[in-house]
Amino acid sequence: MRAGHTYSLQPYEGPGSRFTCPACGGKRCFTRYVDENGDWLDEAVGRCNHESRCGYHYKPRQFFEDHPSARPDWKENFFRIPQQTIKRTVKKQLWTIGADIVKSTVNPAIDSDFTAFLTGLIGRKNTAKIVKEYHIGVTKNRDVIFYQLDTEGRCRTGKIMKYDRQTGHRVKDEKVGGKITWVHAILRLSQDPLLRLPDGWELTQCLFGEHLLKKHPFKPVALVESEKTAVICSAFWPEYIWLATGGKSQLNDRLQVLRGRKVVAFPDVDGYLEWKEKLSWVRGLDIAVSDVLEKEATFEDRANHVDIADLLIKQQREERVEVEVAGEFGVVGGFGETGGFEEPGKCGNFGEPADSLTHPTFLKLKKLLGVGNMEEVALLVAGLDLEVVGWQRG
Repeated sequence: MRAGHTYSLQPYEGPGSRFTCPACGGKRCFTRYVDENGDWLDEAVGRCNHESRCGYHYKPRQFFEDHPSARPDWKENFFRIPQQTIKRTVKKQLWTIGADIVKSTVNPAIDSDFTAFLTGLIGRKNTAKIVKEYHIGVTKNRDVIFYQLDTEGRCRTGKIMKYDRQTGHRVKDEKVGGKITWVHAILRLSQDPLLRLPDGWELTQCLFGEHLLKKHPFKPVALVESEKTAVICSAFWPEYIWLATGGKSQLNDRLQVLRGRKVVAFPDVDGYLEWKEKLSWVRGLDIAVSDVLEKEATFEDRANHVDIADLLIKQQREERVEVEVAGEFGVVGGFGETGGFEEPGKCGNFGEPADSLTHPTFLKLKKLLGVGNMEEVALLVAGLDLEVVGWQRG
């Protein structure tokens, strides 16, 4: 960028001049800011045409405030002594949604179509726990509400989506209410003055599940695209804090909240190369991009655009992870309803098969049986919910 550039909303020049909104995900409804040469400033700087439903409007002035180094005169100002006027700069207001709105829609006893599907997958008790953990809401139409709560527990907005309670797939047919809507967009149009958002309210999104970072300060983080994937994976791999960006293209400044954390990113099968490329340019964050789907996905999986949750569900329903115990102990298999999947790449179908002779479960069983401590073996089997198919002494 050069000094003296002025920016304005790009004139309409056909569908190619409109883009996907980074906030609501709407197609061909986002107008970017461009300079006098027609070059756009940043892919997130622009305005959504859905002013009532979305209202996203990120102006060039706000962009330069958030990214001082992007200013055309940043080199001149870099060594300049700060003036008193800088201290009087007013911090941009962060608009949020009242906690009472969230509380009134989060009820583990009332199923959305999504949580009904989740119950069939992991059980009622586990589903209720996750609903409370992620503050998952439900509408009168049984649509799910994925609230975005930041590290301070403030609600930024909520994404409202419709799912098929049998398959767990998102309903996309707008004729039956399949269009994605947002809590802040509904509140903008509310006739109730106690609910209606004030004029000038602006959306600032955060990662889905971000509030869990403060609750679990030492847990590693797993990053995925969709809220549904984060929720399902949290049941199978509770060792991670599962967060969602909300979309494939949402690798932006929201990630800065992950500074100082160990992060593993699990892109959808059709997003691996894009995430690998974008995250390679992110500085100051410790993020590794998993290639588990690249290795494990079949041709059919790729055609269906699966994600890591789809792979876990497939294993849960069809393949049932089996831990092979070599030699005199026969075969041990069958994990409980909440999964029990090992770390990616260590066993099962994630990465290279582990050597059963060095598997930690086998080594512990061998040691315990060697000294005849059957009480500890019973505790181990019960704790892992393992079923011994058979064994015999050599």
